[in-house]
Amino acid sequence: MRKFWCLYLLAVLTSCNYFQSQEKQTDQLINDKLLAIDWNDVDAYPLFENCDESANKQVQKECFQETMLNYFSSAFDDVEFEVENDINDTLYIDFLIDEHGFMTVLEIQEKDSIKKAVPELTTELSQRLNNLTTVAPALKRGTPVSIKFRLPIVLNTTN
Repeated sequence: MRKFWCLYLLAVLTSCNYFQSQEKQTDQLINDKLLAIDWNDVDAYPLFENCDESANKQVQKECFQETMLNYFSSAFDDVEFEVENDINDTLYIDFLIDEHGFMTVLEIQEKDSIKKAVPELTTELSQRLNNLTTVAPALKRGTPVSIKFRLPIVLNTTN
């Protein structure tokens, strides 16, 4: 019996968690959980009114992308620019949808060739795109979060 108590006492004394406070154990558990979360992905994409919020994540993403493309197409239907030389290039528009569902243009990245050919393009894009409609914000673990995305726009004036 004496050997049993000695082994038990030795096991208890050498146990790492025995001397660690409950607060430290809780902090460690929280840190482990936070590290396991993929902060570069959302649980639910921003949704327009026509998108089904009960659909799976992939369907929500496709609905969001399709609706955005339709909105951009209609916003630029009546825009016309005249250029002297042909353009075949891509510009990128960075958007932010905040945790309240408001969309804003963060940056329009274009090459010098586009700036020279169509100097008023960035201004026109910013004016039209900053008047975007609001959406239901993206969700991460049930909490509304901000999300950034990049939209490539291909400019091709060649015949």
